[in-house]
Amino acid sequence: MFAVANYLIHLCIAAALLAVFFKAYTWMTPYDEVHLIRQGNHAAALSLGGALLGFSLTIASGLLHTRNYQEFFAWVFGAMVVQALAYAVTTRALKMAKDQIEAGNSAFGGLLGTISLSIGGINAACIS
Repeated sequence: MFAVANYLIHLCIAAALLAVFFKAYTWMTPYDEVHLIRQGNHAAALSLGGALLGFSLTIASGLLHTRNYQEFFAWVFGAMVVQALAYAVTTRALKMAKDQIEAGNSAFGGLLGTISLSIGGINAACIS
């Protein structure tokens, strides 16, 4: 029974952290991803999907490699900051991110999503 309770605790904490990241990420971007995705914008879906997957890698690594919840939260919060900084640096360097995503440029959305996924993988490896 302890294993099931432990699983549920970890699952709820991970889901809550992913929801916090989702809210923070969509607040930080200059466009409304959810609205664009509802309109069928693939670029927004690829960009947001890559960010969520990248951050999920960090959550998974944190769950595997930390000894307690305080250490887990610290690593995951740090990774959240790194993901946000990576987004800020990337969009500043690429300059037209807002226009490209809103226009539905799937290649650009895929690029942003892949960068987020790459940063998440690096974050996850750094925790181990």
